[in-house]
Amino acid sequence: MKIQTKTSHSPAGEITLYTLTNSSGASVTLSSLGAGIVAVYVPDAYGKLADVALGYKDPASYLGDGPCAGKIPGRFANRIALGKFTLDGKEYSLAINNGPNALHGGPTGFMNRIWESNAEDNKVTFTYHAADGEEGYPGALDVKAEYTWSEDNELTLRITAETDSATVVNLTNHAYFNLDGENAGSVLDHEMRLNASRYLPTDDTQIPTGELAPVAGTPMDFTQFKAIGRDIEADFHPLKVGKGYDHCWVIDNYEKGTMKEVAELRSSKSGRALIISTTQPGMQIYTGNWLAGCPESISGGAYSDYDGVAIECQGFPDAPNKPCFPSPVLRKGEKYDETIKFKFTTL
Repeated sequence: MKIQTKTSHSPAGEITLYTLTNSSGASVTLSSLGAGIVAVYVPDAYGKLADVALGYKDPASYLGDGPCAGKIPGRFANRIALGKFTLDGKEYSLAINNGPNALHGGPTGFMNRIWESNAEDNKVTFTYHAADGEEGYPGALDVKAEYTWSEDNELTLRITAETDSATVVNLTNHAYFNLDGENAGSVLDHEMRLNASRYLPTDDTQIPTGELAPVAGTPMDFTQFKAIGRDIEADFHPLKVGKGYDHCWVIDNYEKGTMKEVAELRSSKSGRALIISTTQPGMQIYTGNWLAGCPESISGGAYSDYDGVAIECQGFPDAPNKPCFPSPVLRKGEKYDETIKFKFTTL
C-alpha cells in the first residue's frame, strides 16, 4: 500500500490530505478537515479508474459547505427537534441551523474542524477532542475515526468515542457517490437496494414522528433493486418535504454490534457497484436534493441537484427525544463503537 501525504491551507488551519493507493492502482484520499473522504478512484467494468465520490477542487472549500460532503458530522449527525433534548433531568439547548431544528451537531460541528491525524500501513487515523459544552452538548468527548483501505477496494470506517460524563452521540460519514464518476451528472438512473422494510416518517420539518412505517406499497420501497429516480417525483409527503429522498430507513434484523450488509448501489452504465455494511441501526438516504450552488467540484465543474447519493449509516434522527428509538446516550465508562464498510466492485 502506497501512502502519499500533502498539506493545504484553510481559514481553520492546515489541512492534511492522505492518499492510499493499493497494488491495483485504486485509491482513496482522506482529509483531516472533518475526517473526510475527498476522492475514491475505483475501476469500472472495463478496468478504467474514475473518482466516484463527489468532492471539491479546493480542500478548504469543505469548510462550512452546505452538503457536508464526505465528512463526519457530529456530535449528533442528522436532526434534533427544536435544538433541545433532556438528559438525566437536565435540558440542553443547541444551535438552530436547519429550519427550526438542530442539524449535524451545530454550525461548526465535527465536520468543520481540523482533526489530529496519522497514517500507517493501509490505515489513516483521525482523532478529535470535543470539549464539555461544545455546541451545547454535555460531556467532553474523545472521538477516533479509523479508515482502512484494502487490496480489494474496500474502505472500512470504524468510529469510536468515549466521554467523561453522560452525552448523546450519533456519528456517520456523509460521502456522496456517483458510480459513473463524480462529474457524470445525475444518479437518478442508478439502481439501489436496501435491506430495510421500514422507514421513519417525519413532520414537515423532517423530524421523525416516532412511527416505524412499512415501505411496502410506497415510493420508499427499495427492498428490490429500483432506479433511484423512478418514484422520486411521486405525490407522496416525504418526497415533497425533502424535494427527493432524505429520510432514515430502519435496517432489518438489527443487532447491536453486529455487522450486516444493508445497501447496494449499482450502475449499468459503468458496471460499478457499491455494497455497504454496518453495525448501525439506520441509514439516511439523501439524493443530493440541494447540491446546486455548492463549491467548485474536484474536476473543476459545478454539481447539480441529484448528482450524488449519500447513504449515511447512523442512529435514528431525534433519538434523544424519542425513547422508542435505539438510545444514543453514551455514559462514562462506555464506548461508542460503530463500523461502516464501503465495498467497491463491478457487476
